[in-house]
Amino acid sequence: MTRARFNLVLLSAATAFLSACGKKKVKTARGRPSLRPSAKPPVPAVVGSTEMGIASWYGHPYHGRQAADGEIYDMETLVAAHRTLPFNTWVRVTNLSNSKSVDVRIIDRGPFIEGRIIDLSHAAAKVVDLIGPGIAQVRLEIIAPPRNPEAPVFGVQVGLFAFRVNAERVQQKMQERYGPARLVAKQGNTTVWRVVVGRESSPETAEGLASRIRSAENVPEAFVVRLDEN
Repeated sequence: MTRARFNLVLLSAATAFLSACGKKKVKTARGRPSLRPSAKPPVPAVVGSTEMGIASWYGHPYHGRQAADGEIYDMETLVAAHRTLPFNTWVRVTNLSNSKSVDVRIIDRGPFIEGRIIDLSHAAAKVVDLIGPGIAQVRLEIIAPPRNPEAPVFGVQVGLFAFRVNAERVQQKMQERYGPARLVAKQGNTTVWRVVVGRESSPETAEGLASRIRSAENVPEAFVVRLDEN
């Protein structure tokens, strides 16, 4: 096996392991569908736009910590994390298993697990009965855009690692082949390291980069994320 192929096997194995564990502890329903990244570009912040996928929720140990938009995350307020929507976008989340809905404000980035599209606060999860099952199929509908949306920048997440040294190897390789790549630390009970490639001005061009990486590097879990400068 060549060194390049060996590195790719390690990348895929590490990503699959950490994706299964997740960055947040949630209960997984029996018969949970396979979580794979969507090939579609992220949904823009246009009122009436919708998105379908899996929701989860997060509380401790993130409660009381700084969210991606700079404010302190309070898990008993109606807020949420989304990969790409501008901060302060208001989204209506409907649990498709019981038709219960809740309106939340986007303040954070995530979830960084394949197939999931939104992480609800504890308070929002209670409204739609998500606490027990932990995850559910939902529909998102944008009901109000932010008053002052930030200029969007998009990248491609290609891996999630428990050890920084492994993340740095992948970062260097990706940077040599695809341009800017960076490490992003995600704090929790333990710190994990995301490798994010590229700085694109639109979700369409970022999805093009993701498609190239998935094909050329045999990394099917590569997906588009939003990079916000705070």
